[in-house]
Order: sequence, then C-alpha cells, then structure tokens
Amino acid sequence: MTKYGILIDYEWCTGCHSCEFACQMEHQYPVGQTGILVNEIGPWKIEEDVWQLAYMPVPTDQCDLCAARTEMGKLPTCVSHCQAKCMEYGTLEELSAKLTEKPKQAVFSLD
Repeated sequence: MTKYGILIDYEWCTGCHSCEFACQMEHQYPVGQTGILVNEIGPWKIEEDVWQLAYMPVPTDQCDLCAARTEMGKLPTCVSHCQAKCMEYGTLEELSAKLTEKPKQAVFSLD
C-alpha cells in the first residue's frame, strides 16, 4: 500500500496561516484547534545584519491528510490554500527524493 505525506519547504513559508485557517474551516474545528499549526521561530539577532525568523507549519495529531478530499482526487486543504506554495502532497517515496534538492524542508508521514 502506497503511503502519502506532505513536504513543507520552510525557506518559503511566510507565516500567513492560510493552511491553519483552511484546515480549521474544512474540518469545522473550534477556534484554537487545527490539523496544522504554524510555529514562529525568532526573531532574534544572530550577527550584525543576520536575524533568525522562520515559520514552520507542523501537522498536528488531528491531521488525516484530508482523507475525504484526497479520496476524491483533491489536494489536502492546507496544500491547496498555501499562499507561498511551499507545501506539496505526494507519495513518501517521491517527497523523500526531493529532500536532497535543498535544505530547510521536511516530510511528514501521518499514517
């Protein structure tokens, strides 16, 4: 059985929270609950002109990869609504192969 997941490119996440809101609306979760949560790292100064500021969307235990949507051939709602297009849905095999292309990426398997 093929397993699927989500690849997130942290270099391009802008912290817009579109993935959170789309998930919350799709699944009708109450305020404060979602299947994906955007975490903010920083800001703090590393060097004179270098600052740490990053956003990291992380699926929660409530994420089911939008099983109802993907069964219909649609993308998970977080991937579909990502404004920065930094999220990708696919098989773990194809997503894992992309990890070698650049740093600051992660693949989440939720099976």
